[in-house]
Amino acid sequence: KLGLVWFAHGLVGWWCVQVASSAQYIIEQFRATTGCGKIEGAVKSMYAAGRVRLAMLQDPAGGGAGGGGGGGRGHEGSFVMWQLAPSMWIVEMAVAGQHVAAGSDGRVAWRRTPWVGAHAARGGSRPLRRALQGLDPVTIAAIFSTAEHAGEKLVDGEDCFVLRLDVGPSVLSSWSDGTAEVIRHGLTGFFSQRSGLLVRLEDSQLTRIQSPGAAAMYWETTISSSLADYRAVDGGGGVHVAHSGRSTAHLARFGVGVRAARVVTRMEESWTIDDVAFNVPGLGPDAFIPPEEVRRSRFYDAMAAGK
Repeated sequence: KLGLVWFAHGLVGWWCVQVASSAQYIIEQFRATTGCGKIEGAVKSMYAAGRVRLAMLQDPAGGGAGGGGGGGRGHEGSFVMWQLAPSMWIVEMAVAGQHVAAGSDGRVAWRRTPWVGAHAARGGSRPLRRALQGLDPVTIAAIFSTAEHAGEKLVDGEDCFVLRLDVGPSVLSSWSDGTAEVIRHGLTGFFSQRSGLLVRLEDSQLTRIQSPGAAAMYWETTISSSLADYRAVDGGGGVHVAHSGRSTAHLARFGVGVRAARVVTRMEESWTIDDVAFNVPGLGPDAFIPPEEVRRSRFYDAMAAGK
């Protein structure tokens, strides 16, 4: 029995080493293909600008709900993004006459929309998802360096390695508050076996919301992004970034009192990058100061202090 136990522990240890080494190999291939290894530590800031097209779509799986206005009619707009190492960023988007923005001053993340104004996001600073959509290979490599190799999958005819990250309990707790509990959040990257590039990014989050005296409601958000057109950035030292892509987001609501089993809203975004630059002259921390409404909020000081 002791021999069997030793063998079992040895097998588990061997498997963990193989999984970890496989993930490291995949990331090293990505770093080599994009050329981001040549600029790691040298790039302090980044700028990107491009065009977007957004559409609300009917989802047959949603029980007949949630297509929304337009039935798939799209709205075109533009966006601009700035980033300053290690964790400051801001992105602004204008679509159909509406302006939205989100950012991080390195301590607190925030967002601003015409519907709810500006407010801080619980849980402190976090990476910008748009940067992970092939725009910032240095951040992509850093984020997935701790991922687990979860197998292989065919994606749009391309054989891919799968790397999986799951957010830990302590971070999930920091994202939650009295009425909203983030139950899980996972991020999956699909890296082409042929090119070594990240070709798809998927993330999902399940949140439980319960107001006093009301039944619990669950919201599940799933976003899948396909990345394409990797090209070298002018003046970027040969670094390649994705210049186009498409994202599909599903927002499902379910729980007691919801007439359909799952009420689904589906949104689609396609984007094209027109301009990318590294080490932007004059870009400093002052450009990432949150809006005044965020700085005045009772949550800001506590989150900035890491409480």
